[in-house]
Amino acid sequence: MQAKQLEISRLASVAPPTVQAIIDGRLMNAASGKTFPVISPIDGAAIAVLPECDAADVDRAVTGARAAFESRRWAGMPPKMRKRVVLAWAELIAAEALELAVLESRDMGMPIRMAEDLDIGFAVETLRWYGEAADKIYDELANLDDQVSALIMRAPLGVIGAILPWNAPAMIGAWKLGPALIAGNSMVLKPAEDASLVCLRMAELALKAGMPEGVLQAVTGGGEAGAALAGHMDVDCITFTGSAEVGRKIMTAAAASNLKRVSLELGGKSANIVMADAPDLGMAAAVSVDFMFGHQGQVCEAPTRLLVQRKVRDRFVDEVVARADALRIGNPLDLANNLGPVVNGSQRDMILGRIADADREGIRFALDGRAKTLPSTGFYMAPSIAVSNNPRCSLAQEEIFGPVLTVLEFDDIDEAIRIANGTRYGLGASIWSSNLDTVFHAAKRLVAGNINVNGGTGPVVELPFGGFKESGFGRDRSLHAIDKYCDLKNIIIRSSR
Repeated sequence: MQAKQLEISRLASVAPPTVQAIIDGRLMNAASGKTFPVISPIDGAAIAVLPECDAADVDRAVTGARAAFESRRWAGMPPKMRKRVVLAWAELIAAEALELAVLESRDMGMPIRMAEDLDIGFAVETLRWYGEAADKIYDELANLDDQVSALIMRAPLGVIGAILPWNAPAMIGAWKLGPALIAGNSMVLKPAEDASLVCLRMAELALKAGMPEGVLQAVTGGGEAGAALAGHMDVDCITFTGSAEVGRKIMTAAAASNLKRVSLELGGKSANIVMADAPDLGMAAAVSVDFMFGHQGQVCEAPTRLLVQRKVRDRFVDEVVARADALRIGNPLDLANNLGPVVNGSQRDMILGRIADADREGIRFALDGRAKTLPSTGFYMAPSIAVSNNPRCSLAQEEIFGPVLTVLEFDDIDEAIRIANGTRYGLGASIWSSNLDTVFHAAKRLVAGNINVNGGTGPVVELPFGGFKESGFGRDRSLHAIDKYCDLKNIIIRSSR
């Protein structure tokens, strides 16, 4: 433990390895020469400077990706060869796991344990899984009559634009890169301004693993670069994880350009339903706190609404409050700390504004994070837990994306289901109960793409991930994700005999 902490401290003093865009296999600055600083939320200090790419840079990247696709240097490669490249890439990332985790913590504040085990670890697992799948995806043959057969072939779309969020860029990036690349597409990756460093290094490692030049491009920057990618006439599909506001802009840009395919994983306001007959209320409290606050609430599926059956509400909430209040907050590079900062000052100010709105609504806080003593530099926040009788209050309806939990109460499962479904989102939900009838009754009626029962599991690549309603459409992960980066063509063959 002490040796690892010393190594983390050493790595934190090293300059980021990749601080340029990657276009056609080369490290490049923006054509305009513009840059923007990378501000660490740990202490507010600049740790790097990145190119501020614009439409001209995006056009260069898309043109290169199209040339790579049309040359078939990747799409025409035998699947078993693509498999070898992706597996080699995964191993290069695994070999740098701690370095990348430290980079992630410095860049956007994720606690170092989570960065190494979840974000980088699951990115490696995802690329390994899709790499292994590359040579196991087969086409179909249909016999139409004695002289006519047809091949139903899965064909890559071409150039895929991937716009990533800042909260888990390596993991979510791998969810998109893995299936799109093994299908034979070329890609242009646009990481978030607040979390670009890990994505750039991963893209550079792809080249080292043998991925042909031009197949994976990476451009850095903000809204101008993202808008240029979404509206580009030569991009065949945009996959995006982020806010509903930006998701709407991407759909508009796709419609106004070439009607490119769009896949959106947007916001969430997940309900966590705790019945009085939960098999282990202590475990339910522990899992609920870890899932809710583990990354400062900056998780789209975070269980931000805790619905507790009335007869156990008070004692359950007391335990949740005690566990949340005991979390250690501080430098995310310190292995002893549970929570780090939120991603930037604007995010912190927005969250504090939502808490102030709740004050004006008369909402009571069983735990008020504003009273906690925090580091004097950086963008730190402590957990807050609000208790309300109004499921329509702002804290129970709006995605806050911060360490703010809202507790609501209910009498029976049908009331809990109505409350759970009573938002515009439908990404995740959880239920704790020993009664299988209750569990299945709820699971069939909850409008959510992912439902955990009695703890469920963390992210697994085998299962599709995405939501309903304004949480978006399309699915990341699993074999189902490959389909959104492909289309089907028929090849109909008539025998001459």
